[in-house]
Amino acid sequence: MNVRGLVLFLGLIVWGSPGWSYDEMTVTNGGTVRGKITLVGGKPRPMAFNLVTIPDAVYCGRISTGTGWRIVEDFIIGPEGGLKDAVVTLKDVERGKPFEVPKVKVEARDCDFSPFVNVLRDQNEISVVNMDPVEHDIQGYETARERGARVLFNRPLPMNPFHKVLGLLQRHKHLPGKPLIQKIHLRKGRNIFVMQCGFHPYMFSWGLVVKNPYYTVTKGDGVFQIENIPPGEYTLVVWHPGMKKYLDRKVMIRSHETVTANFQYQSPRGRRSVHEMVDNPKFGLEVLGEGVEIIPSLRLQKP
Repeated sequence: MNVRGLVLFLGLIVWGSPGWSYDEMTVTNGGTVRGKITLVGGKPRPMAFNLVTIPDAVYCGRISTGTGWRIVEDFIIGPEGGLKDAVVTLKDVERGKPFEVPKVKVEARDCDFSPFVNVLRDQNEISVVNMDPVEHDIQGYETARERGARVLFNRPLPMNPFHKVLGLLQRHKHLPGKPLIQKIHLRKGRNIFVMQCGFHPYMFSWGLVVKNPYYTVTKGDGVFQIENIPPGEYTLVVWHPGMKKYLDRKVMIRSHETVTANFQYQSPRGRRSVHEMVDNPKFGLEVLGEGVEIIPSLRLQKP
């Protein structure tokens, strides 16, 4: 499945209203909302890519299953079901604390994009840096549920010319290449974009454009907290790139008080993409030739 098909499959949604503006002010009587995002029903069936059919199988295979497959790690679940990389935002906040969003820097390291999820304002720039001794090709798309995807950019991400290729599996040192700098501007009514590598299609990085500073991204425990919120009624929205839908609810924020709001996603069931780990003699490890191995020396992935 190509990235356009994946975008349509996920059915990502649009938040916010056209032309929404935000005014900064000093908040002296703000409240707090906190909670936890969990995933129930077990870990979803993974999206997996056969490394034999993709460039740089040996190097990129340092993170793999040990059987020649690379898994897309889009669902990171904590020991108590906490869901990592869920973005929690407050919708339609008209006034509040200064609207500051950290600059987004994405690294391509070990044939993986990090961070997996980013937050930025419209017209902000993102910086993508290649830390690998192999080339990457960055394809960026914006998406909306009803109208499908649109290409934002497609540019090569060269490696550092001083990388030493020989012995890279045993003594490799990551060296940053020339950064790709790209301004992100989405069309009216859209706020989600995705980057994918054209050479290594299991590499994904998602971005959400926000319209106010009241947001957070969950860590491994799934816990979130948003502070300094002006008193009022808002809609609390949760989004995760692996889910077809978002979760939301109304919350009433009162001065100097804390509201608790927990959310629960049901694990996706069934086939999630055309890529699944099956034995195929036409694309087995022997295709690479005698003596060539794909060894998960950095991380052994488990389905």
